[in-house]
Amino acid sequence: MKRSVTSIGSLIAFIIDRDDKTPVYKQLYYQIHAAILDGRLEAGSRLPASRILAQELGLSRNSVVTALDHLHAEGYVISRTGDGTYVADSLPEEHLAPRSGLLHIMTDDAILGPGPSERGRLFTELSVTAGPALPIPFVADLPAFDAFPLPLWKRFMVQSWQEVRPTMLGYADPAGFRPLRKIIASHLGASRLLRCQSSEVVMTSGSQQSLDLISRVLLDQGDPVWIEEPGYIGARCAFLAAGARLIPVPVDEAGLNVEAGRALEPHPRLIFISPSRQYPLGMTMPMARRQALLDYAERIGAWVIEDDYDCEFRYRGSPLPAVRSLDRSQRVIYLGTFSKSLLPSFRLGYLVLPETIQPVFTKAKAIIDRHPPLLEQIALGSFFKTGQFAAHIRRMRQLYHERQDVLLDELHQVVGSALTFTAADTGMHLIAFLPDNVSDLAFCDLAREYGISLRPLSIYYLSDRPKQGLIMGFAAIPVARIRWGVKQLRKVVDQMLSQKGTI
Repeated sequence: MKRSVTSIGSLIAFIIDRDDKTPVYKQLYYQIHAAILDGRLEAGSRLPASRILAQELGLSRNSVVTALDHLHAEGYVISRTGDGTYVADSLPEEHLAPRSGLLHIMTDDAILGPGPSERGRLFTELSVTAGPALPIPFVADLPAFDAFPLPLWKRFMVQSWQEVRPTMLGYADPAGFRPLRKIIASHLGASRLLRCQSSEVVMTSGSQQSLDLISRVLLDQGDPVWIEEPGYIGARCAFLAAGARLIPVPVDEAGLNVEAGRALEPHPRLIFISPSRQYPLGMTMPMARRQALLDYAERIGAWVIEDDYDCEFRYRGSPLPAVRSLDRSQRVIYLGTFSKSLLPSFRLGYLVLPETIQPVFTKAKAIIDRHPPLLEQIALGSFFKTGQFAAHIRRMRQLYHERQDVLLDELHQVVGSALTFTAADTGMHLIAFLPDNVSDLAFCDLAREYGISLRPLSIYYLSDRPKQGLIMGFAAIPVARIRWGVKQLRKVVDQMLSQKGTI
């Protein structure tokens, strides 16, 4: 039996068995994972460099990096720039082995303290982890880290300090830096035909905080909310946390089906839509459907929430005007974010609000986190004013189009007819559909064993008959990694075929 062994210090041995059918990266992942959970690798301890581990175990560096990427994605290790990989200081509690006799002597009568509220319990089912240090094929909803002009952004951040005056060092406007809000209003007028004033713009830390604000300000316990089926999980969670009653409204080729929504619940308090690119299926809501939805919302007195995520990345045709640009009755709230157009770590987004409710949103924002970070807002304003934002969007639109073309070519050549997939006209991911008798959850679990990240389409449905499919991100993945990832995908398909006989 061919085995290779290495150790960390003189304490922990890792054994790679090449006669084992388990992929070698997975063997390494399991052994590091076990060593962390049982305490042999203590919190804060440093792991050997991937190059050294690869040399000592006789593995490719890619296999080692894949194992470490999985541990990083699950929160068991962290990367410190220029200083290597360390065991995380805090680990997911549900996986920790008991470390103290106290855990063994607790009884049902033990005083454990009050539990969370009913709304708080809604959060317990969520899986929230940091993303991998480097995107792995085919992680979705991430921009191209490798193409972001980081030196330029650093320069703008340094310049931001030069613009700061002593009068700006206290608590700032909860609605955000006014010069940036004015720039965003002007940008939306030019790019989305959305006429608004800077006073209608409220800066947030991204779409999720925007949704949280909307839920706190506009929803009461039990209020019915139309959401798209399938639809964005972040919106679903925010509305549930506010105690809303979710009404999953089917989408068709034109987006959310208004007539279907009327049949399910004729008087929603709020309607959530992603009309520019429905998430996750990707269709664009045509003008006739947009107007029909607005007319109905006006008739029943409902709020309309327009999530305009990643609309900048359109590869075919011309974009339609934002739904809010058609609003005659001050009932559409527009969500924007820079997590897709720039970087998710910036945590900057915005709401465009009707003037009648902007003050209450600003006060709610002040209670939640006082105000957005000032320096990043100043830097972003400079990024816009110097034309760098527009130039970056143009470059990324071309790059993402090229990466999607490579992905489609590879899928056609390597995977063939085993999966059904089409090009995305807009956005950062495409969907490969599976036969109804193939579980996308099982497929994605198996894909992780081959070092690729696929997201199951079925989790975006609330009904008990979801479509089975795979969400495949391409924007963040360099071409060489796309080609490697498709080869790994072919292996997953082959294994599923051998298990089920069909796919």
